Amino acid sequence: QAQLEESGGGLVQTGGSLRLSCAASGRTFSTYYMGWFRQAPGKEREFVARIGWNGGNTYYANSVKGRFTISRDNAKDMVYLQMNSLKPEDAAVYYCAARRGDYESSFPRDYQYWGQGTQVTVSS
Repeated sequence: QAQLEESGGGLVQTGGSLRLSCAASGRTFSTYYMGWFRQAPGKEREFVARIGWNGGNTYYANSVKGRFTISRDNAKDMVYLQMNSLKPEDAAVYYCAARRGDYESSFPRDYQYWGQGTQVTVSS
């Protein structure tokens, strides 16, 4: 079982950058697919980015492609989301999630473990 804790959220101006971190506990972290999701007030939780076991096979939502970068460090049990060129529409609570399974997924329902979320606010 994995426990996840996000950090790094905050207030940033439009065009600015933030780096989110997700610390995972559990001896089998390197076997999990990892993802970042976000949820804005009144909206459903949506996929942002995911990464495979070994740091390969990254995939992004079209809305963040070219601006966000997901990465992981299995030696430290960490996942990161570098967010550049932030826009007001990126404002949301960002969640780190872990999935055990045989295939990658962009659907929240396929992820078994979730962090508590970290707030990202983008001022215009």
